Amino acid sequence: MITPFAYDLSEDDLRREKARARELRKTQWWKRRLARGRCHYCGQAIPARELTMDHVVPLSRGGRSIKANVVPACKACNVKKKQSLPMEWDDYLSDFSDR
Repeated sequence: MITPFAYDLSEDDLRREKARARELRKTQWWKRRLARGRCHYCGQAIPARELTMDHVVPLSRGGRSIKANVVPACKACNVKKKQSLPMEWDDYLSDFSDR
């Protein structure tokens, strides 16, 4: 089922992008990103095995599974971000800069 935010994406398109993300997770590039041990959003130090891959622009909002669109994120940030675009996510991120 396609989410209400989907932008003319077929099930095949979503399946293809998810497969690309799985392949990207296997690359040395992604492993080096995880090894830094930092959430892209909150900046917290997180063990690499606990970081998740997040699409900055979600697939359901027209994002792609390419290096420029994926970042390591802690589970808490990834869950809270949901399908938000970066400009919609700024309010949440500003909470961390106030600390």
